[in-house]
Amino acid sequence: MKVILRKNVEKLGQVGDVLKVKDGFARNYLIPKGLALNATALNLTLVEVFKKSKAATLEGEKSEAAALAKKLESASFTLAVEANEEDTLYGSVTSQEVARLLEAEGYKIDEKNIFVDEPVKSLGIYAVKIKLHPDIETQIKVWIVKK
Repeated sequence: MKVILRKNVEKLGQVGDVLKVKDGFARNYLIPKGLALNATALNLTLVEVFKKSKAATLEGEKSEAAALAKKLESASFTLAVEANEEDTLYGSVTSQEVARLLEAEGYKIDEKNIFVDEPVKSLGIYAVKIKLHPDIETQIKVWIVKK
């Protein structure tokens, strides 16, 4: 039986893929769970329209991410933390703290997309990598200063 996937199914395919699967698997699992549709002519045309609109949306998101990356690269951010006399931090700076800093500056970026390469355990300037889109990454400068 031919089906069109409505959601990503691990080890099977991505949204919009047209697959040939066993009849029982389609009737008893994929279709009742809302993971797939029968591959009729009408459903195939709807999927094509969906793919075109999704591609346009992804292109728009990519251009927005590129503009944001350019803006972030030119900016630098300052994070004030507690430190001892030897300029060693009481703990370390994490991606969660960098996300809060960016949010305070007006940039809403998920902490899962922020990568602090090396443990930040002392004062100084650090480069932090941010993934804004699957194809677009940027680096920001974070100044770690004493409170």
